[in-house]
Amino acid sequence: MKHNNLKKPAAVLTALALAAALLAGCGAASDSMAASSAPAESEAVSTETPAESADEGDADEVAAKKCADLIDAIYVQERTDDTDAQCEAAKQAWDTLTDTQKELVEGENADPDYFGRNTGDANLDDSRNGDEIGENELLVVSFGTSFNSSRVADIKGIEDALQAAYPDWSVRRAFTAQIIINHVQARDGEKIDNMKQALDRAVANGVKNLVVQPTHLMHGAEYDEMCEAVNEYADKFESVAIAEPLLGEVGADATEINADKEAVATAITTEAVAAAGYDDAAAAAADGTAFVFMGHGTSHTAKISYSQMQMTMQTLGYDNVFIGTVEGEPEDTACEAVIEKIKEAGYTKVVLRPLMVVAGDHANNDMAGDDADSWLSQFKAAGCFDSVDTQIAGLGEIADVQQIYIDHTKAAIDSLNG
Repeated sequence: MKHNNLKKPAAVLTALALAAALLAGCGAASDSMAASSAPAESEAVSTETPAESADEGDADEVAAKKCADLIDAIYVQERTDDTDAQCEAAKQAWDTLTDTQKELVEGENADPDYFGRNTGDANLDDSRNGDEIGENELLVVSFGTSFNSSRVADIKGIEDALQAAYPDWSVRRAFTAQIIINHVQARDGEKIDNMKQALDRAVANGVKNLVVQPTHLMHGAEYDEMCEAVNEYADKFESVAIAEPLLGEVGADATEINADKEAVATAITTEAVAAAGYDDAAAAAADGTAFVFMGHGTSHTAKISYSQMQMTMQTLGYDNVFIGTVEGEPEDTACEAVIEKIKEAGYTKVVLRPLMVVAGDHANNDMAGDDADSWLSQFKAAGCFDSVDTQIAGLGEIADVQQIYIDHTKAAIDSLNG
């Protein structure tokens, strides 16, 4: 795993200053705090234990608050000259906390899971941010995930498949979510390029031909922003091509489906059915089992893609497969709407699986989490299903899905040649 050391002297000083401030807050309470909590000389005090306990409690809260503030400072979508130092300071703050203090970490976005949750081994990943790229670069752009195991299986899985298919092209990585980049860097020390860093790297390395392959599901807001970023650099290369996202062109209405959607529908249903122990979707249906693929959802006009995927499932004969979204956009993909559809269809068993390239926060929490508002909890609370199971796996690890990306990349490469 290759990392570039981008620290600047000022950033290092910032990190040291933040760390020093933290260490001061992680020990005993300050003199001023101790003075303010001490009883007056005229008061009769039978023991000092309550006062000491209060001070210790305050010190724990102060230390946890300092760490939470540092986490919130890097939970942002903009990278600055201070980002590297801030990531180091946040991790150092966490490492100096006691187990009790770690449980108290709470901020606008901070919680004990930010550093404490085990999401797999980051050392198995490859950030693909190396130089010596050559003339031909294949930049694989993903939203990203901080779940290490999913990043390895899904994003790296796609990147590895593309590199094997196109050995004459250097595969490099970019994430569009700086929040995720910062999380991975702070927690695991792995540096992943954002779009600007990746494109600047390509220019500095003298890349002549650039093909950009997004792992995005559709032509949504993230895809649009990626295209804008690439277009700003278009005149710095001899040729540039942007490949299609997974589901291909959006289409005009819910009835307009395409070969990409059919291929995805077949691949993911086949995988889910096999993982559930059935020979095919028909056998699962005969056993009363329905499959629900939960996507993210969007207010973007591309949200019709979810309706098209539902239509595709029906066209292919997968009547026991339903499409849902976390955001409930389109409306008929909301959790409660999907529950009603399955109830009306008479299925008594349900299998939930993400319709997302990675099995990250949405899959683990919104779909399979223990909270009352997770899809797993809501389906169980409906009280009309004999069983509700989950399959926590991203689309990116499915070989047939990887092949779709390979095909899209080929079309983009071919377009450069005329």
